[in-house]
Amino acid sequence: MTTPAPSASALHTAANAIRMLAVDAVAAAKSGHQGMPMGMAEIAVALWSKHLRHNPANPHWPNRDRFVVSNGHGSMLPYSLLHLSGYDLSMDDIRKFRQLHSKTPGHPEVGITAGIETTTGPLGQGIANAVGMALAEKLLNKRFGDVIDHRTYVLLGDGCMMEGVSHEACSLAGVWGLNKLVAFYDDNGISIDGEVQGWFRDNTAERFRAYGWHVIGPIDGHSIPAVDAAIETAKKETSKPVLIICKTDIGHGSPNKHGTADAHGTAVMGDEIEATRKHIGWAHAPFVVPAEAYEALDAKASGAEIEAAWNKVFASADPELKRRLAGELPANYADVVKSAVDAAIAVDKEVATRKAAQNALEKFGPALPEMIGGSADLTGSNLTNHKQSVAVDAQGNGNHVSYGVREFGMCAIANGMALHGGVIPYVGTFLVFSDYARNAVRMAALMKQRVLYIFTHDSIGVGEDGPTHQPVEHVASLRLIPGLNVWRPADSLESAVAYASGIERKDGPTMLCLSRQNTAVIARDASHEALIRRGGYIVAETLKPALVLIATGSEVGLALGAQKALAADGIEARVVSMPCTQLFDAQSAEYREAVLPPELPKLAIEAGVTGGWWKYVHGGQTPGAVLGIDSFGESAPAGVLMKHFGFTVENVVAKAKTLV
Repeated sequence: MTTPAPSASALHTAANAIRMLAVDAVAAAKSGHQGMPMGMAEIAVALWSKHLRHNPANPHWPNRDRFVVSNGHGSMLPYSLLHLSGYDLSMDDIRKFRQLHSKTPGHPEVGITAGIETTTGPLGQGIANAVGMALAEKLLNKRFGDVIDHRTYVLLGDGCMMEGVSHEACSLAGVWGLNKLVAFYDDNGISIDGEVQGWFRDNTAERFRAYGWHVIGPIDGHSIPAVDAAIETAKKETSKPVLIICKTDIGHGSPNKHGTADAHGTAVMGDEIEATRKHIGWAHAPFVVPAEAYEALDAKASGAEIEAAWNKVFASADPELKRRLAGELPANYADVVKSAVDAAIAVDKEVATRKAAQNALEKFGPALPEMIGGSADLTGSNLTNHKQSVAVDAQGNGNHVSYGVREFGMCAIANGMALHGGVIPYVGTFLVFSDYARNAVRMAALMKQRVLYIFTHDSIGVGEDGPTHQPVEHVASLRLIPGLNVWRPADSLESAVAYASGIERKDGPTMLCLSRQNTAVIARDASHEALIRRGGYIVAETLKPALVLIATGSEVGLALGAQKALAADGIEARVVSMPCTQLFDAQSAEYREAVLPPELPKLAIEAGVTGGWWKYVHGGQTPGAVLGIDSFGESAPAGVLMKHFGFTVENVVAKAKTLV
């Protein structure tokens, strides 16, 4: 079936429909940003009317082109496109723009609106996500052939260009030769504060050429034929990502506000709305769109046709690809976990948990080819590689990425890979540098994406590198991110279980906070695996405990040492390991009280800030205390620092005695 190409008149009408839907929705909500949709309407129409391969009836069709709006404040642009092309987004949904529980939130949110590929709004991250999507496509295409063969299109504006994360990600896109990535730069010279010449004078074309991109333009972003021709040229590129620079007029169509910072937000209101209608010849009432605009962008028939053709090819595709695209783990996965657990139980010497995690990865990595690892120039320290790791190259080979010193870009790219599907990304850096990447970590949690963060050098145990590299506050602050499971394992078994938990989790990201310092050997058996998966459990019990010692990471060994010393003084103490507070908090009240009885005093021990532990030690009828660090660290050998800050058996015993 061949669908006749829409006429120039119909395309023009569709562009104005996008323009006025943005104006009407923002006016109804009394908030929002109509300037970008008004300025990028023709770019969007050129792409969606002819080039974008998608099926509105199945927004999750694996071989669809991805469309990302990095400048997410212009959310009425994708909402209008989705509505006009046939997705499950009604005009009533458009009318509810920015209202509670609507399908049209203020910024695009994946999982809320059918057809939205990623949650954007924090500028620069959308283009980084798009780089991750394009990388995932390239890796899958290389492995499985042209059954996976699609493009990633992304819109971005001046704000995205200014954000440092765009530099990090776009530089890597050039290195990887992501020729199926096409970016449209909305070059309108305006941001909220006014004309960007006062603070943004980059030669964007030369910047991207230096990255290794193919740059097209500047072109007239309001000429549908010019944009169409640029896309045709971009699709012929075989070795480079493509940037199409589109000169546009923000708020295009508003006779008095266009081209100014006023057009960015809600200034096209009141009398200016009617002036805009008159200026562009739009005779329709608010939220009324003529049939011609729908016909120009309707993709229901063409989308069904291209997906049906692909399904015939996919029917005989490699079963591994089908499994991976479904997000399912291998049939022998339980055996892989058992192998990792058995190996961890057998460890009889002290090891750092970063090494313990790598030992687990040696089991998981080769058995799960969908795992794509990487590190921000710290592979040898984070230990995110395994014996079958192969560096990712520009031909799409490999399973381990050298991201360079780009923590934020790395994590945002990993988000894009997870969103694409077919891969499970895991990335590494020092825990202290989670600050650089924090917003990408937050976005992974918000989007409920399966990403693993392997963040090492977890405390003052870093030692001589000093306070700049000692993450005393980071574990506590990361635990505050809703939906992020933060693990601080105590030994080889907890490290293996933490890895497995992250791999198995489909509804959010997982972070492993791992030590440089060695951790104690803890007596284990197979029954401990299930206990560890509860996030907090009794690791060493006595007949009649007088108090509870709660610890994480390397401090569990310290608590076990203190337990013995207290026993010598006639005081029985229970030791609780709590590697993941989020999972412990999700347990039943009965289980939590069985582990942390309200009638027993409690002492929490962690080499970090104390704030998050008070809810556990003050949760009952008895006093509690926390041994931690509410200051920055120092530069000295790790053992010296542990003693200096009071992480000794003697100090734990002394504090415990004050509670009993």
